[in-house]
Amino acid sequence: MTGLKQNSIAAIIIVVFMKIVSCTPESCLEETVAKAKVPFYLTSTQKNTAPDNLTIYGLDTGTVNIYADSKSVSRAELPLDPATDNCGFVIVINGVSDTIVVAYDSYPHLISIECGYTYYHTTGVLSYTKNIIDTIIVKNTLVTTGNEENFRILY
Repeated sequence: MTGLKQNSIAAIIIVVFMKIVSCTPESCLEETVAKAKVPFYLTSTQKNTAPDNLTIYGLDTGTVNIYADSKSVSRAELPLDPATDNCGFVIVINGVSDTIVVAYDSYPHLISIECGYTYYHTTGVLSYTKNIIDTIIVKNTLVTTGNEENFRILY
């Protein structure tokens, strides 16, 4: 009887140990939201330079700031909504406002088993006002979770 009891306890310990080791969920350590990466450049020097003051909010969301009175932001990351085919942003650089509208197509992309799916975007037409923004240069039309530059804003 003692041998059966010891074998049962040993079997339970082994099963519990294997369950703990085999069922540990993997963590998602990757970026899961694709955002347009937009660095700011001074037109006069052509160098990546943070505006003295930067505020960005969605065109239709006036009170929801993506950046609010931010200092030393030399590259903004703009979220694109996969439920629509365009997004508008108001960008206030050093107190002067401009509007940018980005048209795009969205498609699902598998990041990994642990992280699941996200949406990537292929940008198309880009329109903007020119109050402080001089030019916007399209560097990469594919907006992903990677670290690539998508648009370069010269102001």
